[in-house]
Amino acid sequence: MSSQNPVFIPGPTNMPEAVRKACDIPTLDHRSPAFAKVLNPCIEGVRKVVKSENAEIFIFPSTGTGGWETAITNTLSPGDGVLAARNGMFSHRWIDMCRRHGLDVTVVETPWGAGIPADRYEEILTADREHRIKVVLATHNETATGVRSDIAAVRRAIDAAGHPALLFVDGVSSIGSMDFRMDEWGVDVAVTGSQKGFMLPPGLAITAFSKRAMEAVESAKLPRTYFDVRDMATGYPKGGYPYTPAVGLMNGLRFSCGLLLEEGLENVFARHRRIAEGVRAAVSAWGMKLCAQSPDLYSDTVSAILTPEGFDANKIVNHAASAYDVAFGIGLGDVAGKLFRIGHLGSLTDVMALSGIATAEMVMADLGLPVRLGSGVAAAQEVYRANGAHARKAAA
Repeated sequence: MSSQNPVFIPGPTNMPEAVRKACDIPTLDHRSPAFAKVLNPCIEGVRKVVKSENAEIFIFPSTGTGGWETAITNTLSPGDGVLAARNGMFSHRWIDMCRRHGLDVTVVETPWGAGIPADRYEEILTADREHRIKVVLATHNETATGVRSDIAAVRRAIDAAGHPALLFVDGVSSIGSMDFRMDEWGVDVAVTGSQKGFMLPPGLAITAFSKRAMEAVESAKLPRTYFDVRDMATGYPKGGYPYTPAVGLMNGLRFSCGLLLEEGLENVFARHRRIAEGVRAAVSAWGMKLCAQSPDLYSDTVSAILTPEGFDANKIVNHAASAYDVAFGIGLGDVAGKLFRIGHLGSLTDVMALSGIATAEMVMADLGLPVRLGSGVAAAQEVYRANGAHARKAAA
């Protein structure tokens, strides 16, 4: 596949050249004071991106999946209760991980395409008078279906039930691209990875722990060694690390946090929203629908596009790769073969998005789908012309 073409998968995302170069540094002694100059800005930068004043930030050489394991093993004991909705592949995988760790998971089966049913959470938590449930899981942005759930509503449900459960949020495909308010939403552990909104290669699990979550760490009985945040917490104030860190990736994280904060988080979120609206306009022009059931659920980082009944959506992804050297995302789990995904997060512009929309049109036309060339591109252009930076300058 040509490295000249941007990718349109929901991660790993396109990397700015400056970020890639920031990862390319000479060997650095991570036991020396020089490492603190990499570590400390990473911690402060991530804390700002998740919008927290006091969260403890822990960065592991791993992925978002390792971040999930960090969250549960540091705060829970065997047999503890967990409440989760299964509304996509990634919520499904976190549930599976909890069960493998011997946790008692109450699963709210939810249609793939729907958001987290906060009202159902409130009912279950209200009925849990013995407070058997210790943690509520929430996937902020379900990457498999392009669904964004309302985390503030989940927190309100927990509070309305008068329940002390901790709130853990998978923000892997949202943090750094869509608004995430750790303190305001009462999130106790937030999990993300390096390869999405932070525009880096895979390799870092990034977690943020609230004060309540850190209190739970001391009584948790699940085994943990590599992912023990206590070892991180002990070393960080001295610029230390419990084992060999991924120094190059962390230097890239330091740099990418700087880029996000320099652009301004609200501008980053607005850019993602604008690009997503262009993609959604294209989907409508094609006469297609998104997997997400309603506009309030639409993700600003990935659009999961349903194809006609009986058509194998994997053909679109395969043909795009073989004929045009462009990567789109396949359907996963319950929606495999029923949809394809256009990722529009990280290092992306309106113009880059138009190239992906145009490619998708060519692919679908090649495969005989009733898509008129240029229809989606024109629809997206109208969105970008009306809301793009040049339009604001022209009006000034």
